[in-house]
Amino acid sequence: MAGQSLTILEVCPRDGLQNERIPLAPDDRIDLINRLVGAGARRIEAVSFVNPKFVPQMAGAEEVMAGLDRGAGVSYSGLVLNRRGNERALSSGVDEVNVVVPSTDGMSRANQNIDVNGMLQVAREIIFEAHSAGVPVTGTAAVAFGCPFEGEVSVEMVRAVVRVFADAGVQEIAIADTIGVGVPAQVRILTQMVHEIAPDTPLRFHFHNTRNTGYANAAAALDEGVRVLDAAAGGFGGCPFSPAATGNIATEDLDFLAVRSGYSTGMKRDGIVAVAQWVGELLERTPPAMVGRAGIFPPPADSE
Repeated sequence: MAGQSLTILEVCPRDGLQNERIPLAPDDRIDLINRLVGAGARRIEAVSFVNPKFVPQMAGAEEVMAGLDRGAGVSYSGLVLNRRGNERALSSGVDEVNVVVPSTDGMSRANQNIDVNGMLQVAREIIFEAHSAGVPVTGTAAVAFGCPFEGEVSVEMVRAVVRVFADAGVQEIAIADTIGVGVPAQVRILTQMVHEIAPDTPLRFHFHNTRNTGYANAAAALDEGVRVLDAAAGGFGGCPFSPAATGNIATEDLDFLAVRSGYSTGMKRDGIVAVAQWVGELLERTPPAMVGRAGIFPPPADSE
């Protein structure tokens, strides 16, 4: 464990904002991303290429991408749900495409107006188009731990999605606890399943902390050898189909857990706390994260 690195993929500009009451203008989102880069983030899910009529918080994705500093050694990804979104993403010059496929028909129809089998065919086409353009792809299996429409989600349902991702040759597989119902036992089972299907494909997890199990799940993923985890500065975020959602696991809280456990992240924890406080003022609410409230530990030498 000691000396190992953890990559925190920063999702505040996308998942952290997509369900907020106050939409942030593209210029504010560019500023947010630049502040995150200054705090050490090197993989950032910057935008979502969805219909702004349905998700106004993500309007102006092309404008955001055009305003980013592309010489900072940062990989910017864009989330896509259909081929039109993928066309927009590739035209905008994203460094990575994240194609999301729900693990249940209920969620897939509600979120993407298509069943899982239909969405998997769309995903194959998206992956092929992105690879043809030389852009790596992450395939994300959403609602892998539980669904707001169908309840429990079996491992076999998630397996069907993961197998298509593996056969299509994605560069990374992500497993998402979209509504925050997962527990560590599920993390271990799903990790084993992915490793059986795609032993050479990097695995990452996306956890929400809706029921206060997000950090336990993150610790379980680390114990299973996962070295990429999603988090959002301040712990903002939530799924529109989970109205009581409290947010993603927070970057600063995950960083505290990881570094105190012997991992390196490259993040500047006080910088992330400052970003979270700044974006919280724009959103007119207090960040859910705990480290910003409790304070940096150990305290800086000049504060003693």
